[in-house]
Amino acid sequence: MFPLTEENKHVAQLLLSTGTCPRCIFRFCGVDFHAPYKLPYKELLNELQKFLETENDELVLEVPNPPPKKIRLEELEDGIDGIDNLGQNGEGKISVTEDGSIASKSSNLNVCNVCLGILQDFCEKTFIKKVCQKVEASGFEFTNFVFSVSFPPQLSVREHAAWLLVKQEMGKQSLSLGRNEIVQLKEAYKWITHPLFSEELGVPIDGKSLFEVSVVFAHPETVEDCHFLRAICPDCFKPAKNKQSVFTRMAVMKALNKIKEEDFRKQFPCPPNSPKAVCTVLEIECAHGAVFVAGRYNKYSRNLPQTPWIIDGERKLESSVEELISDHLLTVFKAESFNFSSSGREDVDVRTLGNGRPFAIELVNPHRIHFTSQEIKELQQRINNSSNKIQVRDLQLVTREAIGHMKEGEEEKTKTYSALIWTNKAIQRKDIEFLDEIKDLKIDQKTPLRVLHRRPLAVRTRIIHSMETCYVDEHHFRLYLKTQAGTYIKEFVHGDFGRTTPNIGSLMDVTADILELDVESVDVDWPPALDD
Repeated sequence: MFPLTEENKHVAQLLLSTGTCPRCIFRFCGVDFHAPYKLPYKELLNELQKFLETENDELVLEVPNPPPKKIRLEELEDGIDGIDNLGQNGEGKISVTEDGSIASKSSNLNVCNVCLGILQDFCEKTFIKKVCQKVEASGFEFTNFVFSVSFPPQLSVREHAAWLLVKQEMGKQSLSLGRNEIVQLKEAYKWITHPLFSEELGVPIDGKSLFEVSVVFAHPETVEDCHFLRAICPDCFKPAKNKQSVFTRMAVMKALNKIKEEDFRKQFPCPPNSPKAVCTVLEIECAHGAVFVAGRYNKYSRNLPQTPWIIDGERKLESSVEELISDHLLTVFKAESFNFSSSGREDVDVRTLGNGRPFAIELVNPHRIHFTSQEIKELQQRINNSSNKIQVRDLQLVTREAIGHMKEGEEEKTKTYSALIWTNKAIQRKDIEFLDEIKDLKIDQKTPLRVLHRRPLAVRTRIIHSMETCYVDEHHFRLYLKTQAGTYIKEFVHGDFGRTTPNIGSLMDVTADILELDVESVDVDWPPALDD
């Protein structure tokens, strides 16, 4: 059933005669159900012509035929070869020219003066297939996807001009047309293309999918359509660091909402002029949202930093915990980059023992995302076999939200350490026994000198929950501590020139220093322990 009624006939005649395509006519007539938009373009033209034909109607209409005059897919990684039959319903073929552009063999085609060809050729099956070929060649794993499209901002100006034209004509008949009654171009485009993309790729479209297919359109011929708005509404077009042009869609829409109708009409034709060429496709891109891997690591080396140690552009040590783990994940997940985080960090000369330190790695734009539990176990083993400096356990895929558990109440968590301590004065066993009796000792720590270059100057109160001593000889003893997370253990031993008070040296009335430090446990119950 044809969606237009007698009430729509005058508007449809007006728009068609000024160079507007059938699908845009549906939009301005408020057709908000999908089926009519999905009809093949040639069929739409025929049906619209029949609808407008009356016995007394001698109006000669300039029917906008399907474009395109020229389509150009620029900056595609692999290029597009062997493209043909990219025309409307098989009418008119597309061929690759010597300069690599995609050109139409059709002629005498009129491009819609409102959508610039978007709803004429770029929602037909042949174009959809070419986009899907790019998606399938990208190498991403996906079980659903979200489709996004970016249109040139001048389309909003042209739609505004067409709306003012129709609004004026309807006013003569005491009818009205609000801007919100027009079906949005992006909505109509998705109504048509979503089922076609889903059918071609064999997976559903899901707005929450992490895999995104995006198409970016441009129309160089009409790029100056927006420029007059800047002179009238300069406050809407402020330069932004991340934007190449001030004429963003949001800025243009803001200006169109402010400009008076009479000022718009003086500056821009209503109806808008018909362009010579159809839109170009700047980009067809695929991207996958980040996936997250978590686990616990042990560090057995006293010469290995947690993250790359680079000072003034010079690398100090050849590797790091972060790299020993992440390099394997990057390869297997085929990700572009990663971000590493953990529950605290240890110094380069500190070992992490016991059940290890929780960590999480964000893998950016991964091409592979599906792994069995056995494959993850094998990946963990591969990491462990690659170095004797670290070991990983409980490796698993987690959600972005779950990572929050690693950071929740981090300073309220406890950590257990083992330290080998030297004293300048000779000591006996009885000289250290009193430390065993101290519970929940509050200490004040001014930001240590050694981290002052990367941490703000502040005094932090921390709690030493308990201590246990083990006498070694008259200048050495081992100290086991359970502390509040975030405590600087080295400074608690030597005092950091009085910046940490009290400290082991002041408690024992000696000069004390720390020779070795090990993290024995990090009491964060995350990620969940896995069976070996």
